[in-house]
Amino acid sequence: MSINQLYTNARAAFNNWSVLTVQERLAYLAKLRLVIIDQLDYLANTISEATGKVEVEAITTELLTVLDSITFLEKHAVASLAKQKVKTPIMFFGKKSYIYYQPRGVVLVISPWNFPFQLSLIPALNAVISGNSVIIKPSEVTPQVGIVMEEILSQAGFPEHVIQIAHGDYRVGQELVAGKPDFIFFTGSVAIGKKIQMEAAKHLIPTILELGGKDSMIVFPDAHLERAVNGALWGAFTNAGQVCMSVERLFVHQSIYPHFVDLLVNRAKQLTDDLGKMTSHRQCEIVQEQVMDALAKGGKMLTGQPPSQWDFSKVPFISPIILTEIKPEMRIWREETFGPVLPIIPFQSAEQAVELTNQLEFGLSASVWTKDLALAERIAGQLVVGNVMINDVITSVANPYLPFGGAKASGLGRYHGIEGLRVFTNQVSVMADSGYKKREVNWYPYQGKYPYFKELIRSYYADKKDLLGLLKAFNGLFMGDGS
Repeated sequence: MSINQLYTNARAAFNNWSVLTVQERLAYLAKLRLVIIDQLDYLANTISEATGKVEVEAITTELLTVLDSITFLEKHAVASLAKQKVKTPIMFFGKKSYIYYQPRGVVLVISPWNFPFQLSLIPALNAVISGNSVIIKPSEVTPQVGIVMEEILSQAGFPEHVIQIAHGDYRVGQELVAGKPDFIFFTGSVAIGKKIQMEAAKHLIPTILELGGKDSMIVFPDAHLERAVNGALWGAFTNAGQVCMSVERLFVHQSIYPHFVDLLVNRAKQLTDDLGKMTSHRQCEIVQEQVMDALAKGGKMLTGQPPSQWDFSKVPFISPIILTEIKPEMRIWREETFGPVLPIIPFQSAEQAVELTNQLEFGLSASVWTKDLALAERIAGQLVVGNVMINDVITSVANPYLPFGGAKASGLGRYHGIEGLRVFTNQVSVMADSGYKKREVNWYPYQGKYPYFKELIRSYYADKKDLLGLLKAFNGLFMGDGS
């Protein structure tokens, strides 16, 4: 199907879909929830085979998160998208103010290969429930997932062309962006995100960009060390490190650094069946290049095989790698790795840990590990990131009640939560008057009104309100000329 036909179909579907009530749209979402539950094993297996992640990760990070998002929408979409009444200033006494949430039109969702199911469906379903039609462009690296999404959407009975899947490589994505959708939601690399933003800017198309990260984990001496070690291993190696919020730099206070490294290395060597494969051969090469660069510049590898011995010809698997002696001139210090590599760096003070975290162009997320929650919250407020976890890692992205997004080069905009639902709408501000008065007090003529406006300001906006002065101003403005 041509790109033009996809958009023609999407716009026709929008005309019918957008006039349904939110409750009517949610009925289709409820059916989809049941379809997913009914086919958990099939979906988890398909996702596992397509991405290389183990089935436990497939069912928790892909299916469970989508079901949580659907449940959130079923509970909150009606109220969140209903007309919202807001207050009206005293100057506009007698009027009513409210906000309408109007669907934007055709939303383009471009999703990546690391979480191809949830990073396609969560934004798409939020957009659809908001009244839009959606075109999903999934990654060509995991085409099987695009096919199963088509299957379950059809089984849920969604009307034709309300959600369409556009299969193909990057050229299809380029054509879709050039096709002038009404909104673009992109998850992927910083480089591609910048290109999409430049193309969208030509037509002032609004976007959300969920881009890369180089997330820090900061461990203080009083942290629960066993928990921190287990958290670091999972945060760095889940989905083979192919998570935008993976722990890519582990900062450990120098007073516990040797002991922490020993615990981490011993525990890492025990990981076996829980580890998944890499999804992309090209990503394997990027990881290999970064590790070789680190070793050439003095880094030490405490676990894993030397990168010169890696062979991706049959199975794209990389054993977990722990690195020490990391320096700023190394690529792995500043570039997103997106693989099972954990560099460990000692720090001396909270101020230094904050500075090291904030010095990079990325700002997706970070985690702070300490039993002193006041310290953790203070550090969280100083980190220039979109998401902070305290004594946990990664999982905030799976909370549908929290808005998610990055700072700096890690992206633009937020989704999830009520904010993430309304972002797919055009917010229409309305202020209504009954229309019975012949004029407003701020309309012509101005003669004689200045003293009353002056009295109103002094009486109402001062630290202590003057009710008599306010009544005098009101009487002069609202009653004096019959308006």
